[in-house]
Amino acid sequence: MLSLPSTADPDVVIAGCGPTGAVLAAELRLHDVRVLVLEKETRPAPFVRIVGLHIRSIELMAMRGLLERVLEHGRRRPAGGFFAAIPAPAPADLDSAHAYLVGIPQPVLVQLLEDHAIGLGAQVRRGSAVAGIEQDEDGVTVELADGERLRASHLVGCDGGRSTVRTALGVGFPGEATRTETLMGEMEAAAPPAEIAATVRDLGDKRLWLRPFGEGVYQVVVPAAGVSDRAQAPTLEDVRHQLRALTGTDFGVHSPRWLSRFGDATRLADHYRVGRVLLAGDAAHVHPPTGGQGLNLGIQDAVNLGWKLAAQVRGWAPGSLLDTYQDERRPVAAEVLDNTRAQMELLSPEPGPRAVRRLLTELMDVDEVNRRLIEKITAIGIRYDLGEGPDLVGRRLRDIDVAQGRLYGLLHRGRGLLLDRTERLTTGGWCDRVDHLADPTAALDVPGLLLRPDGHVAWIGDDQQDLDDHLTRWFGEPAH
Repeated sequence: MLSLPSTADPDVVIAGCGPTGAVLAAELRLHDVRVLVLEKETRPAPFVRIVGLHIRSIELMAMRGLLERVLEHGRRRPAGGFFAAIPAPAPADLDSAHAYLVGIPQPVLVQLLEDHAIGLGAQVRRGSAVAGIEQDEDGVTVELADGERLRASHLVGCDGGRSTVRTALGVGFPGEATRTETLMGEMEAAAPPAEIAATVRDLGDKRLWLRPFGEGVYQVVVPAAGVSDRAQAPTLEDVRHQLRALTGTDFGVHSPRWLSRFGDATRLADHYRVGRVLLAGDAAHVHPPTGGQGLNLGIQDAVNLGWKLAAQVRGWAPGSLLDTYQDERRPVAAEVLDNTRAQMELLSPEPGPRAVRRLLTELMDVDEVNRRLIEKITAIGIRYDLGEGPDLVGRRLRDIDVAQGRLYGLLHRGRGLLLDRTERLTTGGWCDRVDHLADPTAALDVPGLLLRPDGHVAWIGDDQQDLDDHLTRWFGEPAH
C-alpha cells in the first residue's frame, strides 16, 4: 500500500539537474508548485565545454529576466554557419531582437539556471539517483538508489539519453545507434591562422575543422576512429594524433579548455508522457551535436512543459492541456533529428555527399533557402498546430516595443498575456493567470492577441466571446 503524500511532499520531482531540469524547476516555481530536483552527480561535470544558446533560447532567457546574467558570462557571436558548418551568414533581418548566438561555458550556464531555480524556491538534492518508480491514479512513488521513497503528484525525467526514468517506464527509444564517433574540444594553436585555414580548406574533409574563436583559441573537431577507447576520456594527445594523421601536422595545439567524444546516435522516445510521468530533454531525444541544437531543444521543452504541468498540479488545467506538450514538442524533436541526420551526411567525405554539399552551398546564396535553414536550426521558425487562424497563431512573438518598454519584460512571471490594442478587451475571470496590457501603441498590426506563458500566440482578434473561448481552452475555467 502506497502512503499518502504529506504536507512536506513535493508536487513534482524532477530527475536530473542539467539545463532542462533546472529550467523546468524554475518554470514550475513561478506558479508556486513545490519542486524537488534529484541529481545523481555530487558535483557539476569537471570539463568546461562551451555551448551555444541559439536565438529562441536567448529569447526565453530574456522572457524570464535571465539574459543579462547570461551575457555577463557569455560571448555574443554572429548567427550563421550552423547548418553542417556551411559558412553562410545569417540574413540581416531575422525576425528577432536577439539575432545572435551566445557562447557560454556549460558549467556556468547550468549553475546560473540552478541558482535561478533555487532562488525561486526549488529544492535540489545532489548525490540522489532514481532507481525505480511506481505510479497510480493519485501520484508517483520514486525510489532512490539508497532505498528512500518519495511521493509526488508527478515525475519528470530530465536525466539524459540513458534515462533511468524512461527505462523504468518501458518507453521505446527507437532510432539509429552510433556509427561514427568524433572528438571535439577547444584549445589554443601555435600555427599561424592563415596556415591553419589553408590546410583545412585544401584538405576538404568536412569531418575535420578548426574554427577560430579569437586570441589563438580554436574549436577542433576530428574523427575519433583509431584512438582511445570509448570508455576513456579523450586526451590532447588523441587530438594531436588525429590531426597529424589527417593533415601531417598538429598545428601546435595545446592548453585544451575541454575535450569530449560524441557519437551520431539518433533516437526519439515513443511517448513523452505515461500517466503522471513525463520526459524532457535528452531523456526524450538524442542526436548528434551538429548545429548545436541539443541543449536548446531541452530548454525549449522545459518552457513548453512548465506552465502546463503547473496548471495540472494547481488544478486549473483544461482536460487536454498536458497532452499538448507531446503533441507540440515531439514533432519539433523529430524535425531536429532529421536535420541532424542530413547534416551528418553532408559532413561525409564520400563523393556523393560532397557533391550534395557543394550544391547546397550554392543554394544557400539564395536568401529564402538560407533563411529557412537558420530559422530551423535556431527554432524561431516553429509553428505549433493550434488550429485555423492567421499565420502568426502558433508562432512565438518577437520582443516588440510596448508602452511599458519591451514585451519580454512583461513575461518574467511566466503568466499568459493579453496584448490589447483595442482597449476594449478583458481577461475577466482569468486575471489570476493572464495579465492584460491595453496598449494602442504596441508594435503590432493586429487588434489584439493572447500569448501563452511560453511566448507563443494562442489567439488573434477583437471579439471578446472568441477570446473567452480561447482563454478557456488554454487557461481553464474562469475563477468566480
